[in-house]
Amino acid sequence: MSANGNADGTGFDVVIAGNGVLGLSLAWVLAQRGQRVAVLGRPHRPWAGSAAAGAMLGCFAEVTTSLLATEHGRAKLELGIQATKLWPQWLAGLEASTEGAPIKTADGTTVILNTIGTAEIDDANYNAIRTELARYDEPFEDVEPADLDWVDAEPISRPLKAFHIPGEHAVNAAALLERLEQAAVQAGATLVPEPATRVVHQGERVTGVVTASGRTISADQVTLAAGARSQELLDSLPIGSRVPRLVSGYGVSSLIRTADGTSPDSVVRTPNRSFACGLHVVPRGDGHVYLGATNVISVEPRDTAEMRDLVFLLQCAHRQVRRNLWNSDVAKIQVGNRPVSMDGFPLLGRGGMQGLWIMTGTYRDGLHLSPLLAQDFAARILGEEPEADLDRFAPLRQPLKTGTREEIVDVLIDHQMGIGYEQDWTIPVEWHQWIEMDLRPATLAWANELDPEFTPPAELLFASRFDPELVSLVRKYYATCRENS
Repeated sequence: MSANGNADGTGFDVVIAGNGVLGLSLAWVLAQRGQRVAVLGRPHRPWAGSAAAGAMLGCFAEVTTSLLATEHGRAKLELGIQATKLWPQWLAGLEASTEGAPIKTADGTTVILNTIGTAEIDDANYNAIRTELARYDEPFEDVEPADLDWVDAEPISRPLKAFHIPGEHAVNAAALLERLEQAAVQAGATLVPEPATRVVHQGERVTGVVTASGRTISADQVTLAAGARSQELLDSLPIGSRVPRLVSGYGVSSLIRTADGTSPDSVVRTPNRSFACGLHVVPRGDGHVYLGATNVISVEPRDTAEMRDLVFLLQCAHRQVRRNLWNSDVAKIQVGNRPVSMDGFPLLGRGGMQGLWIMTGTYRDGLHLSPLLAQDFAARILGEEPEADLDRFAPLRQPLKTGTREEIVDVLIDHQMGIGYEQDWTIPVEWHQWIEMDLRPATLAWANELDPEFTPPAELLFASRFDPELVSLVRKYYATCRENS
């Protein structure tokens, strides 16, 4: 079935705006169920998060004290645990029905606690991961730092503790996307190689989308799964202002061809730190490793890397994980954009208009959640009983709280100070306390100035101090929340 024919009026059952891992996964499931599906997006995915992802299939290694501080965060963890159970069968189905490079690249995840981080962040998150693994009876085992395979950090960045999670693996994101495309097309889905720019609607019912070239593609159901770019589509709808606005969690990653042709068997990573994901090294085969760590809040998605972020990433990797990475070749620099909602939680479910579905705002969890969300959304679209509990993440909502204003400011200060230590600042011993004493009241005053009632998550509050455009968007969003309350 050609895209042109459907654009001329025959229509689809479901149009999916976004050809990242979430959009393709949903298309594969729906097409297998006999639905006429179109997936829209540029083939090279210039702003996608999944195309540049480390693709770690785990939720426990992502645990932080902040995540566990609210019932919303724990509900998000529960979704991740559900998704983990689906991956073996999901990968088996993909590999059986498609051809290409191997998808799985890592056996397990090794979490290290090293001398770079701070106790308030690294120690706390390291212990939180272990506590949740024990709570859910997920196997893990301690590893002596001296016995860590492949790790050779510089002495002042050496690991102090480590443990291995055998059930949290990683995949090659590029291979996964290639296989998903094949599987979706083989099942009958149509790929449209251009993005949707506007959702078409008649009254309270959506009827399709308009593409970048001006074509209208009709459909009974429309799913917005375009990551951070979903905001443009939400802005074209009357319900757009009632959905927590999306910004980008811009990140830089690099593919490295190691000097000695070796790579670890497992993922090697630190706990999450400094408003971002932890430093992580993921094996990619043929003597290549993937390096990732960065996360910077940006109003608009980015498609190029800032020099400072790339330098920071490469320095962290060779100093904290393996020294001879310094002599290795940079094979590729990648840029991705994680979809971050104004309250930091996913936007999942009905979009407030007939036939409209929203599947974005997943931040760092979209790829890992993709099998679960694909099957769950397919059930919802087909009128069946879903398995996942997504009610609290319904897109039309008031902001979900991540803590009191004082608690969020405390988290911000901890992470802001942690950035200094991670980048090797040298200050007199007592200055840490003095800086903190000045930062805390100044940050609290800024939060009060930003909005008298609502407080954004720590990373958005931090970024807003340097970005007037973000300030304007946050204030406008909170004003709309009050009008709709």
